Amino acid sequence: MSATPKLPAFARLGLGLIFFVFGLNGFLSFLPMPPLDGGAGAFMGALAETGYMFPLIKGVEVVAGAALLAGVFVPLALLLLAPIVVNIAMFHLVLAPASLPLVVVILALGSYLAYAYRDAFAGVLQRKALPLRKAETSRPAPTRVSDVLAAR
Repeated sequence: MSATPKLPAFARLGLGLIFFVFGLNGFLSFLPMPPLDGGAGAFMGALAETGYMFPLIKGVEVVAGAALLAGVFVPLALLLLAPIVVNIAMFHLVLAPASLPLVVVILALGSYLAYAYRDAFAGVLQRKALPLRKAETSRPAPTRVSDVLAAR
């Protein structure tokens, strides 16, 4: 058995563990978080001040992280985490660059998984997608990116 099929599982479990643990930490505060100064502190304070943003973000992280750990709804979990990953990357790049190594790991795992599961995103990548009519609902959706490209 080759090592290739193990790599997506390793990446999925790694990313799932990161988001599950840090998502739970948002509710249970079991990992100490360093104080943030300047723009980073102001940004985090503004998110906390809304009253809903952190529970929403951390809730999505826990649910999507659990899905990745369980290996269920992996493409959906990746889609839910994508805007969170972009915001984490931009936050650390612009406001708190000291934690960039973890951000690089998250970006690498997320990018690799998006590539590994690329066939699951075939329908999302259609340039001119149309809603299905009732008679067309029995037709199976394309399952690979190559099928979508061939149908154009």
